[in-house]
Amino acid sequence: QAQLVESGGGLVQAGDSLRLSCAASGRSFTSYALGWFRQAPGKEREFVACISWGGGSTYYKDSVKGRFTISRDNAKNTVYLQMNSLKPEDTAVYYCAAKFGAVATTLNQYQYWGQGTQVTVSS
Repeated sequence: QAQLVESGGGLVQAGDSLRLSCAASGRSFTSYALGWFRQAPGKEREFVACISWGGGSTYYKDSVKGRFTISRDNAKNTVYLQMNSLKPEDTAVYYCAAKFGAVATTLNQYQYWGQGTQVTVSS
């Protein structure tokens, strides 16, 4: 059964960096677009970044452009989210997700989801 497992979250100060990883297992995700989403307390889950199956196309939420970078290693079935210059408003549970085919920024197009990893940024 396909499974996505996130890691790398933690408690950091504003301005620090973190790198999240999401390891996929149970099947190959080479034909799948991969995305990162986040959900802050009391808010809806929102799109953060996504990457095409070959890694040639990436999209970002406007507020993270220039600070976050999504990448993938298909040989390792892993997607990463490098987060720099973190801000308190980045505090959320971060989820990775996979969808077959083209990239998308909407949640309901993704078929597989991880359990999430907490990122807390203190001011």
